[in-house]
Amino acid sequence: MAKPHVNPVGLALGLPAAIFWTGVAAQGGSDVDFYGSLRTQVEAVSPDRTERLNSYMSVRDAYSRLGIKAEYSLSTGLVLTGQLELPVDSANFRIRDPYDQGNASRGGGQRLRIAQLGLRGKFGTLAYGQQWMPYYNVIAAPVDRFSSYYTGFATYTVFRVADTVAWSSPEFNGFSLAAAYAGSGGNRRSTSRIDDRRWQVVAAHAFGNTRLAAAIDDRGNTGHGRDRLLGVSASHQAGKLYLAIKYELFNTGNRQRGSFSSDGNQAMNVFGSCVLGRNTFKLMLAKVENYGDHIVHLGIDHHLSDDLTVFAEYYREGTTAALTRRQGGLGDFDASIGGGRAIAVGLRRDF
Repeated sequence: MAKPHVNPVGLALGLPAAIFWTGVAAQGGSDVDFYGSLRTQVEAVSPDRTERLNSYMSVRDAYSRLGIKAEYSLSTGLVLTGQLELPVDSANFRIRDPYDQGNASRGGGQRLRIAQLGLRGKFGTLAYGQQWMPYYNVIAAPVDRFSSYYTGFATYTVFRVADTVAWSSPEFNGFSLAAAYAGSGGNRRSTSRIDDRRWQVVAAHAFGNTRLAAAIDDRGNTGHGRDRLLGVSASHQAGKLYLAIKYELFNTGNRQRGSFSSDGNQAMNVFGSCVLGRNTFKLMLAKVENYGDHIVHLGIDHHLSDDLTVFAEYYREGTTAALTRRQGGLGDFDASIGGGRAIAVGLRRDF
């Protein structure tokens, strides 16, 4: 497999930032936190079309990571922030994302999950670098709460994008705004003028234990004219019961039926979880057109301690979205597998 692509801007931002924050760790007015999370699962995967991919059992990473967060007070009410986070593929013993592993034909992979610098003040938070995107934070994150590798696939958007400038406002009477602009459509830089930028605008309102949100994710002209994703979400916490729903709609110039970004494609997710003692039970039902189709996701987390969790999950998709060959990722995506199911049992250790 080809060596993963290293984003030069990400490294130029991330490596000096790591050295800088390590240097200020002993200084007054600074707060530095080193953290990590080991997440590994044993899985049994059964594709629907075994003539395309045989059933198998294997070990797969579930998004392990190592990172550093830091804050430095510049003046009263103004704080310099930074974060650098590396992906760790514990199943393949690589410093890379277990999904975006780096296939030459697809332009490389992720060597950094997060590499950002920012300022926080009365104006809100302003940050630059590879970071979590505002659309994901308010639309997809409310239903992205599973522990296995198979979490987070039932959406059309991306999670993190390199070279992003993002702003989020302070909350005022429960209302908040956020916006972002990136010079690329995804985590990899485009080699053409098509898919060469992305902007997002989101609005949210929280009242009591309920949160409502709406957002736009626009990638400009991707060869079919406009490429715009619209999303809304709602979530509610009622004691130990959590409920969330999201809806996404593609508004594009792509009239080709059956493709990922066809105009009118819709994604609907309903998620619920309940805490009983040391156990958290989870269920998501989703319909994501042309990317998983009908999806059922069940899970249980058993918390041995605040930092140690064992989990078991069942994932079923009607068409291919998440299932790949043994320990594969994005570069091994094969729609002809036709969906299937996976059972995963794993361990999460935070430190």
